Amino acid sequence: MSQPKILCVVGPTACGKTKMGVLLARRYNGEVVSVDSMQIYRGMTIGTAAPTPEETEGIPHHMVAVADPAEKWSVARFTEAADACIQDILRRGKLPILVGGTGLYLDAIISGLTFAPGEAGGAVRKELEAQLAQEGITPLWEELQQVDPESAARLHIADEKRILRALEVYRETGCTISEHNRRTAALPRRYDPIYIGLAFRDRADMRDLIDRRVDAMMDAGLLGEVQALLEQGVPRTSTAFQAIGYKELLAAVDGQVPLEEAVAEIKLRSRQYAKRQLTWLRRNQDIHWIYWEKERNFADALRIATEILSAQGLQ
Repeated sequence: MSQPKILCVVGPTACGKTKMGVLLARRYNGEVVSVDSMQIYRGMTIGTAAPTPEETEGIPHHMVAVADPAEKWSVARFTEAADACIQDILRRGKLPILVGGTGLYLDAIISGLTFAPGEAGGAVRKELEAQLAQEGITPLWEELQQVDPESAARLHIADEKRILRALEVYRETGCTISEHNRRTAALPRRYDPIYIGLAFRDRADMRDLIDRRVDAMMDAGLLGEVQALLEQGVPRTSTAFQAIGYKELLAAVDGQVPLEEAVAEIKLRSRQYAKRQLTWLRRNQDIHWIYWEKERNFADALRIATEILSAQGLQ
């Protein structure tokens, strides 16, 4: 039995994925599923560039503003929720269009990757963290070498987070995380994806657009979003406040850095993030890239994408 066909629109930040997703959804009777680890949080529209009602143009968008910003969503929780949206879209005879730049999440959804049990805040995790605080990492590292030498060989003793995770999986299931990952990798892909990638031909044009977009976010009230999250009682240590833009402005609100310096840092971090996104995506040989010149020409891009998708059997 063949896997259901889905369309994926990928690319670095500021490359026009939202607009392209809407155009393709209109052309192919689709609905959009956002694959962005930060757009899930409510009250963070400006800084995460989450699609507004005007930008969605009536096309349903899923996985946007579905979580409280004080919550921490794991990749496992995200992929489970996103997969439910995709299945619902397919049942209604429409085309799921996955739009986003969080490569790990996208890969997990398409592969149908299952995650080993255990979660932050769970009983076993708390037990391991208490042992770490009391005895240090060395006894835990030695235990991992005994029960899962394969993982121990991959991990440095200073990588406490992954050591705890590997032990957590073993203590909960009796199976090593290495074996779990092997079994998962052997499974067939859950979906048959067609990828459309958007990027600037000249990286300098991408960097300029990112800088202009950060300025536009500030003009639109990004600082006010940060202050509103604080007023709601969102902890400063929350995942939401680790998002680019929020973390830097939080430092300005707390008086640690001048606002101008914080904005410059947002631009730098955004450019670095775009570079990392491209590095991740370049590994995927199945992506059909559409390159922007100085400006983004969506009419041309839609024409090119339609030709690509027709050649892939999507009508």
